[in-house]
Amino acid sequence: MQRIFHSLLRAIGEDPKRKGLRRTPQRCADSFAFLTSGYKQSLKKIVNGALFPANTDGMIIVKDIECYSLCEHHLLPFFGKVHVGYIPDKLVIGLSKIPRIVDVFARRLQVQERLGQEICDTLNAILKPKGVGVVIEASHLCMMMRGVEKQHSTAVTSHVRGNFKRDQRTRQEFMELIRS
Repeated sequence: MQRIFHSLLRAIGEDPKRKGLRRTPQRCADSFAFLTSGYKQSLKKIVNGALFPANTDGMIIVKDIECYSLCEHHLLPFFGKVHVGYIPDKLVIGLSKIPRIVDVFARRLQVQERLGQEICDTLNAILKPKGVGVVIEASHLCMMMRGVEKQHSTAVTSHVRGNFKRDQRTRQEFMELIRS
């Protein structure tokens, strides 16, 4: 990767040997490896058995999870907040595991729509809950820095399963709780 960034600097007309750029190819390679580290992570290791029996049917929400990802179309960042809720059937998951699951998928080349779907589908498969919902609100630098150059636009996506999909009241409760 370091050679690729070195070549990229040359291709845009820069001198990779210039004092300020000498270590840039290595720093970019390290950064890109971190930003795409989700490809090398195992969901099984992330969850690490943190599933616990629960005798509750109350909604569990982790909201305002910071999220940073790279748009797969332009390799520019998009960032925002992820809100996750679920209604357990027999199991709950350790609360810290939800942001970790978000990061596994966010640290891959992404589109926001697929990111929400992957988080929702994964929690649904792991927990087999009565319902699950994922809402993402994000700003995309590919829309802010180039293209339409809209600085204050936000993309909002929603993915729901089970009771969140079937029951309007459940979905509404989730939406109200993530807004409060």
